[in-house]
Amino acid sequence: MGSVPSPLPAHAERVLDLVERVPSGSVVTYGDVAEMLGEGSGRTVGRVMALYGGAVPWWRVVLASGRPAPGHETEALRRLRAEGVPLRGDRIVLRDARWSG
Repeated sequence: MGSVPSPLPAHAERVLDLVERVPSGSVVTYGDVAEMLGEGSGRTVGRVMALYGGAVPWWRVVLASGRPAPGHETEALRRLRAEGVPLRGDRIVLRDARWSG
């Protein structure tokens, strides 16, 4: 008999709901998400995205340096370019692309 998946933790649900609202052509940092929610940290948001973020626009959540998540740079940059996100090399121009929520 297979195991029944556990329900999504409430914090994870809030993170994913917020990430789904980030408009095409914009980005947020992991820390931005935590600040907008008023809970957790950039690290906890990163953990949520690593575990559950595949069904939301994960490429719109970036490091504070303006770089995409490690291990997913190529695909994230491809998607961000397609959305018209301003880039300088492999870095997002945060002052122009950052969504304020």
